[in-house]
Amino acid sequence: MMRWKCTCAYDGREYAGWQKQNGQISVQQVVEEVMATFFKEPVGIQGSGRTDAGVHALEQVFHFDQDWKHGGEKMVKAFAALLPKSIQVSSVVEVEDDFHARFSAISKRYFYQIKLGDADPFEDPFCWSIPGPIDFNLLNAALELFVGEKDFAAFASSRGNGLEYETTVRTIQEAKLRQDSSFIRLSFQADGFMYKMVRSLVGTAVNVGAGRLSLEQLEKVFETKQRIPLVQAAPAKGLFLEKVFY
Repeated sequence: MMRWKCTCAYDGREYAGWQKQNGQISVQQVVEEVMATFFKEPVGIQGSGRTDAGVHALEQVFHFDQDWKHGGEKMVKAFAALLPKSIQVSSVVEVEDDFHARFSAISKRYFYQIKLGDADPFEDPFCWSIPGPIDFNLLNAALELFVGEKDFAAFASSRGNGLEYETTVRTIQEAKLRQDSSFIRLSFQADGFMYKMVRSLVGTAVNVGAGRLSLEQLEKVFETKQRIPLVQAAPAKGLFLEKVFY
């Protein structure tokens, strides 16, 4: 049996996230249904991790085991012929049997897109519009507080399935701000993220930049590990899984 590593991009607006769910259409479900068509049997895939409902991806990674004698490029073409336009598999390569899309990953990078002012109809599905002024010095200072190995319990949300995290400690290697005209992009690279963690970091940093939350209050959140109302999750539509590192 051959093991294949695939990278895919998707517009998350139509989907209840990456992972299969009961009664809701997910990206994983659509990909597996397409694969069952050209392999003529059910094929299960393993993703690098979940993305929330409405979140986009530039480079989600998944793997699966299946014999295929025609090479990765022909499989990419098979995907392109059958997948909806909202999902695109960009590469398929054969890998060693010990590769795992989730467990072999060493870090992931997400970015969040914010429009300063009103977004037009073509921008709105992929950003969060913020009308008020933002102090970039304060915003950067908030991002600096996120970097390092810390307990991010206050920035994670429960999935509602009764499962607890083994640990809420994560290491953020990078948290950066980049401005391009009326857009700002906040990027985060870490060894792992919890449910709604990136969106909560973004919402919190924006509240600091807008003067609604002080840096001292943010430091207190880390000390107490307790979520407060100003630790709020930004809308899903501005978040992109940018890259998975192996």
